[in-house]
Amino acid sequence: MVEKADMTTEKGTLSPFDGYFDVAGRTAFIAGAYGDIGAAIAGALVANDVRIAIAGRNEAKLSELASRLGDRAAPVVLDASDVGSIRNAVDAAAVSLGGIDFFVNSVGIFEEERLLDATPESFDRVTAVNYRAAMFLGQAVARVQVAQGTRGGRHVHLLSVRAQLGMRDRGYSSYSGSKGGLVMLVRQHALELAPHGITVNGVAPTVVRTAMAEHWYADPVKREKLLARIPLGRIAEVDDVAGVVLFFLAPASSFVTGQVLYLDGGITISQ
Repeated sequence: MVEKADMTTEKGTLSPFDGYFDVAGRTAFIAGAYGDIGAAIAGALVANDVRIAIAGRNEAKLSELASRLGDRAAPVVLDASDVGSIRNAVDAAAVSLGGIDFFVNSVGIFEEERLLDATPESFDRVTAVNYRAAMFLGQAVARVQVAQGTRGGRHVHLLSVRAQLGMRDRGYSSYSGSKGGLVMLVRQHALELAPHGITVNGVAPTVVRTAMAEHWYADPVKREKLLARIPLGRIAEVDDVAGVVLFFLAPASSFVTGQVLYLDGGITISQ
């Protein structure tokens, strides 16, 4: 039997796991920060002593969130459908924070259109935010991080189980397609950024208890059908998502890159 090394400090004997989830003192850029999921992630990071830039289009919502989070959160206006706005927002955040260690992409929109009725305009709106923005947000943050030298970095993109599963009897082509494309974007970005010590991963939840998903569980019939499909018997909470994102940002995941974790209560392992 191999004995553990004695890890003693002035605080006493340390667990070998101490520090695995320590992100204190780091900086983060969160795109889509004032949505329910983005706000939960922002709150979790601030609670763990991370200074953050919270980005989104609505200045009033950004200001309200910043006032709740305190002086560790700085608002940055961002139009995710505009590449120039993306680059300006990331550069402003890097200056404000003194660099960017973590990037969390919680930007996303949804428009339901059945295949036979789908319009180019709706398709373009969804893919511009869900896929194209992810590409250029990742690029803008990566440019900052590569310029920082050996500091490295972490990227986490929010996806959906629809990246892997279609939706029967619904018009999900633009949404599912954009999230499926994001899986490959995560993998490709991970490969290209690995030499710079930057990891790239994704979190793909099922239905999360948010205002946007209220239609899924407000109706008793829809709620019963939804819960019947989830082996764990409940929908996700925003804290479930924030916890997994924190894992991908923490030292515990330093050897994990190019992966998508399906936070789905078991949906993707069942028929």
